[in-house]
Amino acid sequence: MIGDLHLRLGDLYRAVRAAWWLPVLGLLLGVGAGVLLTLLATPQFTSRTEFFVSTRDSATTTEAFQGSQFSQERVASYAQLLTGDELARRVIDNLDLGETPSDLAGQITANVVPDTVLLEVTVTDPSAQRAQQIAEALGRQFSDLVTDLETPSGGGASLVKVTVVQKPEVPMEPSSPNPLRNAAIGAVLGLLIGTAAAISRMALDRSVRDPKEISGLVGSPVIGTVFRDERLATSHLIDRSSTTRSAEDYRQLRTNLQFLNVDAPPRVIMVSSPMPSEGKTTVAVNLALALAEAGREVVVVEADLRRPRVTRYFGMVGGVGLTNILAGTAGVSEVSQPYEDGAVTVVGAGPTPPNPSQLLASAHMSSLIAQLRDKYEYVLIDAPPLLPVADATGLAAMVDGVLLSVRYGSSRKDQLQRAAEALEQVGARVLGVILNIVPPKADVSGSYGYGYSYASDLDGGARRLRRQQK
Repeated sequence: MIGDLHLRLGDLYRAVRAAWWLPVLGLLLGVGAGVLLTLLATPQFTSRTEFFVSTRDSATTTEAFQGSQFSQERVASYAQLLTGDELARRVIDNLDLGETPSDLAGQITANVVPDTVLLEVTVTDPSAQRAQQIAEALGRQFSDLVTDLETPSGGGASLVKVTVVQKPEVPMEPSSPNPLRNAAIGAVLGLLIGTAAAISRMALDRSVRDPKEISGLVGSPVIGTVFRDERLATSHLIDRSSTTRSAEDYRQLRTNLQFLNVDAPPRVIMVSSPMPSEGKTTVAVNLALALAEAGREVVVVEADLRRPRVTRYFGMVGGVGLTNILAGTAGVSEVSQPYEDGAVTVVGAGPTPPNPSQLLASAHMSSLIAQLRDKYEYVLIDAPPLLPVADATGLAAMVDGVLLSVRYGSSRKDQLQRAAEALEQVGARVLGVILNIVPPKADVSGSYGYGYSYASDLDGGARRLRRQQK
């Protein structure tokens, strides 16, 4: 139970942290709304007066006690009289006001001081002078009203006497609006609304963010996390000699991939994604470079025949390639292109065919994969996205496994689940998921420990290795 509570509190914290600008925006808007309402509101002034209710002179102590009890019983009724239309009508007639009795009664409040015979009365009005005048007239007219009501029907003196013990004064400052109070209330309400919006945003968010949740949807682990790198977004290729975070991310992916099955590691790997623009081609080319850096011979096959990107990212010619091989008009050696030192070989897509799905699921493709398996240590196939077209599903059944690239905060959970189901239907094996283009400040960044980077010494001398926590 305590663990669940901690988890829920942690989720709330992550929701507010991820959308911290919503509570801040709510706070600022709330303060602004409070100030604006203060400026737009009509100032109100309050004048106060106080009455003492007593019985006529008593000859004995017993009579005085009984009179005090009688007065206490009466004051509750008198509080109702003070806010009634009859007294308001008398005040209107006395001051020649242009208001209705109900309107004036709404400006008057009366409270009984507990365990006393005192009545506190306030009058609120846009005019300070008029508030005092109404309160003063209220004292005179209330005393007369009580006298009329408490005079015995047979004649004689009134049984109750009302005395003004605090005369009303002209208020010097408005009682409302209160700028500080309005701003504070606005700030609190805005902060609460902004926080609720941040939590709702997380609750309604269907994008993939949590590695554990991703593993549950696919049934395979997240074997790599690649953080967003503006340089990688522009050039698409990592510098194999660099120690940037993205370069280390692909090295870590390479290591994790090699240890998925030590006895029989996957060698023919299809790289795909549920939807376009989730970084699958960037993953394919950079994983190839990382494997080559470790001394592996790698071939990258550009099997996304509709939107080929591999040759463009490597800066190669894309005129001939895979479709020529499958059509029987060219051999592998004729269309293969080495990259730099030759550790990575690229087979481009070739001319766009009218039937990509049939070509990729053909027996010729299966034969080509077997041929490449015999020649290279790793065969990486950049395949089309799984959901928009059926090109990749037939191809997935021919490879050792599939790597799924998903984009943090963009790929949807239902899309990832559907992609995994599509692969399961053809008997393909999902090796793992790569959580791609992750913002550096995302929560998952805290799970990936320390990294190393070079920094210059302050004395301008040698470069030294500095350990820093990401």
